[in-house]
Amino acid sequence: MSNRRTAPFTTDDGSEFAIERRAHPWRWVTAIVAILVVIWVASIILFNERIHWDAVGQYLFDGRILRGIGVTIWISITATALGLVLGVVIAVMKLSHNPVLKWIAEAYIWFFRGTPVLVQLIFWFNLAFLLPYITIQIPWTLIGYRWDTNDVISGATAAVLGLGLNLAAYFAETVRAGILAVDKGQTEAALVGGMTRGQAMRLVVLPQALRIVIPPTANEFISMLKTTSLIIVVAGNDLMSEASKIYKQNNMIIELLIVASLWYMLMTAIATYLQSRLERRFGKDRVRIARGNGTQGRLIDLVTGPIKMPARNAK
Repeated sequence: MSNRRTAPFTTDDGSEFAIERRAHPWRWVTAIVAILVVIWVASIILFNERIHWDAVGQYLFDGRILRGIGVTIWISITATALGLVLGVVIAVMKLSHNPVLKWIAEAYIWFFRGTPVLVQLIFWFNLAFLLPYITIQIPWTLIGYRWDTNDVISGATAAVLGLGLNLAAYFAETVRAGILAVDKGQTEAALVGGMTRGQAMRLVVLPQALRIVIPPTANEFISMLKTTSLIIVVAGNDLMSEASKIYKQNNMIIELLIVASLWYMLMTAIATYLQSRLERRFGKDRVRIARGNGTQGRLIDLVTGPIKMPARNAK
């Protein structure tokens, strides 16, 4: 028996014996094919004389590109925060016993998930066609203020509204799943303790549901980083928009696309690392329910944290 295909194994009693390993020839075939594909792609991109790599290096740290990166990060964070907050509200409405609130939540989710996000961006950017002025006024008086819609709804504002409202529809389903994952005994214990359903949802269920929802939120943020490239249609100042402005002037389309792609990959890599840290953090810090007698023991644990129930005196 060849040593290359065997591995020592020690049992509990200290005896050793060899385990024969199976041969995997297709792994080598797959690896060779993958290497050949990488070499072929690299030869097309890295050694293509039509790509000016000196221009890539020149624009990689260009001031306009760096400003676009800042705008991209700001829009991604703002739109994700807006989507998460609104998504929580819509999820609670959909789980409400009030049929009107439930219908409104379902209609919102249906509309924003049913229309393309690109259409929503264009709609918000061209809102002035429908509403030339945005007016806040006390009814039946002349007291109020009016803004020009084009001044209020800039490219960045339209991007935050379009991306945030669209993301809220998807967050609503994620938050709803998180709420349903919380044991119903938590709500019952809160109601027995004198809370209303609203208080039980706000103080008991949502804090536990968000522990489940927050880690997947990082996936939506990573997706949002790349979705911001659609802002190019509303004359935004994000990374992709700034890259397009430059290549429209010098006609170096591929070079500027490579620059934008490199920055998108870097931002995605950083966000992925932070996501892994977030998942480890919330994976260890779960709310544990102490074992008690009936709902009273669960309610005490919910309010004061994990406790050790006193043992009964032996008779």
